[in-house]
Amino acid sequence: MSTAQALIGFGQVRHTRLRPARNAFAYPTYFLMLPLRTLQRAPCAALARNRWGALSFYDADHGDGRGVAAGGALAWLDELLRSEGIVDADGEAWLHCYPRVLGYTFKPVSFWYCHSADGNLRAVVVEVNNTFGERHVYLLDRPRYGVEQTAAKVFHVSPFCDVEGHYRFRFMTTPEHGKTVARIDYDDAQGALINTSVSGVLEPVTVQSQRKALLRYGAMTLGVIARIHWQAFKLWKLRVPFFKKPQPPSALVTR
Repeated sequence: MSTAQALIGFGQVRHTRLRPARNAFAYPTYFLMLPLRTLQRAPCAALARNRWGALSFYDADHGDGRGVAAGGALAWLDELLRSEGIVDADGEAWLHCYPRVLGYTFKPVSFWYCHSADGNLRAVVVEVNNTFGERHVYLLDRPRYGVEQTAAKVFHVSPFCDVEGHYRFRFMTTPEHGKTVARIDYDDAQGALINTSVSGVLEPVTVQSQRKALLRYGAMTLGVIARIHWQAFKLWKLRVPFFKKPQPPSALVTR
């Protein structure tokens, strides 16, 4: 896949909590992998963008919610990178995210793979949303595929995890290889607590691949919310300690 094009990935989300009670699950999933600079010049006719579709992508679902008239999600990304002193990430910007399905979406985490003009990975922006409507960004400067990167945890995601410790990120493949693997592991003050990953095999976004996604997984993003609450109920039944939601961090970006 040497030519950048809109892709859809079919794979799995895995999650394992190690203590105080072990809880593990794996769900089938699909997601978009979009080369936004390429799509700015040559839109993908098969993908509904900023308009209703059975599967669709809206710029306003990312960043500060700006619309197309203000440059959309890509303009937000470029401004964020410049504000953090990264001025050479002007190559392709691949966005790994969930689509809207039948007009609805929830995006627990999205990954922006930001490349320099020579094609090297320059930064990764990890965009995290919680179920309280809050958003935070973890910025990984000069990452490398297959090499672990860390960032302090400052944003509340789950009521069964305190806001402490750090994340360990590892991105192991690129869209050009036809598949992707992203891992986020969480360590609290006592050590390793949660291991998560999302992986998938990529293929072009077409009418046929979108039909396959809808037929296999139905209202997938509604399922994401349902599964979050089901897993929370299971942890509550296991008497895993519960933490109240703190105020969100004052700064949007954590490096």
